[in-house]
Amino acid sequence: MKKQPSTLASNRKARHDFTILEVVEAGIVLSGSEVKSLRTGQVQLADSYARIHNGELWLEGVHVAPYQFAHGVGAHDPNRPRKLLLHNSEIQHLADRVARERLTIVPLSIYLKDGRVKVEVALARGKRREDKRQDIAKRDVEREIQRNLGRQEKGKI
Repeated sequence: MKKQPSTLASNRKARHDFTILEVVEAGIVLSGSEVKSLRTGQVQLADSYARIHNGELWLEGVHVAPYQFAHGVGAHDPNRPRKLLLHNSEIQHLADRVARERLTIVPLSIYLKDGRVKVEVALARGKRREDKRQDIAKRDVEREIQRNLGRQEKGKI
């Protein structure tokens, strides 16, 4: 029986600042102390991104705090670029879309799946200020509709 993936960190800012077009699950190359630090939830995804360099996908801007009990040789650099593991065809597909449509690759979440750390990355297009306002207005309307439905069920309207 497979367990549900447990989320270690999520990038809520990415869903606010970008329109998500396509989502891909990738593995990540980590050292032992990084995995231990991730399991304790000491990771920040804000302002992080992925880029393609020499046919490889690299995650940059992610801060994984040093593990409390790792010293000297076992410690890691908290802000180092980390390699993401995808098939070459998937990397090529992402590279083509980024080059053709001027998109960005952003991480959405880091989670554990069957004991392995996975990263959910997305092809995304940056939102303009008007798009953000429309999203906020739409969310407010939906919230008001839900309130009214709740009031109707309680017989207050």
